[in-house]
Amino acid sequence: MKRIENIGVFTSGGDSPGMNAAIRAVVRTGIWEGFDMFGIYRGYEGMIDGQIEPLFSHSVSNIIQRGGTILKTARSKRFMTFEGRAQAYEHLMKHNIHALVAIGGNGTFTGAAEFTKEFDIPVIGLPGTIDNDLYGTDYTIGFDTAINTVIEAADKIRDTATSHDRLFFIQVMGRDSGYIALWSGVASGAEFILIPETKTYIDNLTRLVKHDIRKNKTSGIVIVAEGDDAGDAESVAAQVKERLPELETRVTILGHIQRGGSPTARDRMLASMLGCFDQSLERGTAGGYGRTDQQTDCLHTIRRSHQESQRNHSRPAGDVAGPGTVEGLKT
Repeated sequence: MKRIENIGVFTSGGDSPGMNAAIRAVVRTGIWEGFDMFGIYRGYEGMIDGQIEPLFSHSVSNIIQRGGTILKTARSKRFMTFEGRAQAYEHLMKHNIHALVAIGGNGTFTGAAEFTKEFDIPVIGLPGTIDNDLYGTDYTIGFDTAINTVIEAADKIRDTATSHDRLFFIQVMGRDSGYIALWSGVASGAEFILIPETKTYIDNLTRLVKHDIRKNKTSGIVIVAEGDDAGDAESVAAQVKERLPELETRVTILGHIQRGGSPTARDRMLASMLGCFDQSLERGTAGGYGRTDQQTDCLHTIRRSHQESQRNHSRPAGDVAGPGTVEGLKT
C-alpha cells in the first residue's frame, strides 16, 4: 500500500453551480489535515495531459459564490481507453498523487471506478450535476440552483403568456432524468409537466388543454424535459398545435442558462459539507478510509448549530436565547 501524502481534486463532465464551493472545501480540509493538495485541470483530459498544479488555501479564496468551476471541465474519450488511463496514472505518479477527489456525475464516477480498479488509487466522489440523478444522495450539487433558475424564467414567461393568451412550452435539461422538470414545474405552478420517467400521450395532453380552454383558461405553461419520449418542446408543441390549430403556442428552450449562475445557499452548504465529510482519507496508506478528527469536528459543529436552533424555536414566549456560536468554520 502506498502512503498518501498528496491528493488531487478535479471536476469532470457537465459543470454545475456549487462545484467551486466543493473545491474550496476539499482543498482547505485537505490542507488542514496536512496533505498537499493538487488541482487537475479539465478533468480526465487534463489528467492525461498532465495539467496538474498545487493548490493552496489562497488558491480557493473568493470562489464560493462563483458558478462554473475554476478547475475547468471536459469530457474525455481518451480516458475511456486503457492507454489513456495509463497515461493519466503516470502523470499522477509524477506528482506523488495517490488519492483523488472527483466532482461530477455518472460518467465521472464510472471512469473513477474503472481507474481505481486498475491502478489501486482510492477515489472519493462528490455528486456534482444539475440533473440530481445519482444514487446515494437526496440532492446533488447544482440541482437547487438549476431549478431556481428555471422557476425564475417560468415566472417571467407566465407574465407574457397571460398577457397574450398563449400556451408556452418550456424545455428544460434532463435527457434521462425528469427531476428538473418535475420540481421546477410544481414550484412554478405549470399546468403540465412532461418527463422521461413516464410515457407521454399527446392525445391525452391535447384533451386536457381543451378541458382548460372550456374552463376559460386562456394561457398556460408546459414544462418539457428534453428527454421526454414524445420529443422535445418544439416537437410536442407542433403535435398539440396540429390537433388544436386555433391555439396560440410558443416554445422557449432554456438551455445552458440552467448550468450557470451563482449557487444558492443550499448548494453552497451542500458542497461545503460534502467537501468536508467526503475527504475521508486518513494520513497513512492508500485505501484507508475513515472519518478524520477535523471532519468529526465539522459534523459536531453543524449538529450543535442545528440543535441550538431547535432549542431556540422551542423556547417559551418571552424566553430569550443567548447568542449561539459556530466554532471551527473558516470563511
